[in-house]
Amino acid sequence: MNIAVYPGSSSFSTGSTPFNLYDADATFRTDADKVTTWIARRLGWPIETIELQDIQFYSAFEEGVTEYSAQVNQFNIRNYMLNVQGATSSIDLTQKVISPSLGRLIDIAENYGTEAGSGGNVDWKTGHFTVYAGQQDYDLNALWTTPSESNNPIEIKRMFHEGPPAIVRYFDPFVGTGAGSMQMLETFEWGKYSPAASFLMMPIYADLLRIQAIELNDAIRKSAYTWELHNNTVRVFPIPTNNYTTWFQYIVKKDRNNPLKLYPSGSNNSFISDYSNVPYTNITYSSINSIGKAWIWQYALACCKEMLGLIRGKYQTVPIPGSELTLNGADLITQAKEEKVELITKLRENLEQLSPKQLMANQAEQDVSLQSTLKNMPLKIYIGGLVPLILISSIIF
Repeated sequence: MNIAVYPGSSSFSTGSTPFNLYDADATFRTDADKVTTWIARRLGWPIETIELQDIQFYSAFEEGVTEYSAQVNQFNIRNYMLNVQGATSSIDLTQKVISPSLGRLIDIAENYGTEAGSGGNVDWKTGHFTVYAGQQDYDLNALWTTPSESNNPIEIKRMFHEGPPAIVRYFDPFVGTGAGSMQMLETFEWGKYSPAASFLMMPIYADLLRIQAIELNDAIRKSAYTWELHNNTVRVFPIPTNNYTTWFQYIVKKDRNNPLKLYPSGSNNSFISDYSNVPYTNITYSSINSIGKAWIWQYALACCKEMLGLIRGKYQTVPIPGSELTLNGADLITQAKEEKVELITKLRENLEQLSPKQLMANQAEQDVSLQSTLKNMPLKIYIGGLVPLILISSIIF
């Protein structure tokens, strides 16, 4: 049986890896043969025969870099998704510092702004209908629609149906602001300076109280100008005595229910939408620090150990003169799987310790410890400008 084995040396060239992801990286090309030699020695060469070829070592090395890159990028996506969602997908985010952003939070809050009438991301449109004498009820869905809104229900947001504003029935600078104000002017002997005496600057709440009093009077003692709205059928009060036009503001319900209203139709592919199109790419091997490279080498060793185990498991026994040699394929596969799981677990744990949330928690804990340490330090007390420093070391706070 002729089984290809590792000859003891290798010579990496561009195209030796399956995907050629890092072949252009000079550091990767230099380390490829070094890692191959290291792995072979860890597997027992030259004392033991290694049933692997150089291209399998290179494949494991490439897989190690790719797996490390995938784990780091996944960690970054989980931590910064809220900051990058909705941003352009044409910018490579690999190994970039992601600045915190309120963009997505504001997008979410805009939905509440639409309902509150204080902004938002849904257009408020304007419509009108004619109020006829003696008719109180009007179906706005039937009376108002545009060709683009046909068969699409609307929702009324504001009605402009009201009598004369209270302010025009209260403020008249040539009459004065009431007996109380005139009495105040007389106290300062300013009442005789007319008409200038009529202009008295009052607190703003005084104007608001008077306006509220007028509106409350209209609502209780008079048939106030108001309206009721049920399912876009409006009832106006009081009963109209003449024809006039009433305006209103509304939204089209399908505009509010459209989940893609923040982005132009047909262009969603140019924005980061979810986990699948966040623009992270494979990390360049030469930009990875020594800690990451050590992890990659260990992962490549586990991959080679797994491949070697699969190969030896295929043959299981090798005939030798007078006996048979049992190979350790099953043991290698078991060890490789356990090592790969352990490496990934440790890497994820280390990354979680560096998450923004954990870093802020660590900083807060350090601040508390520092404050506790400073409380136990003696205080320096200065008395006067020229008196020397008195150090009271016996006082411990």
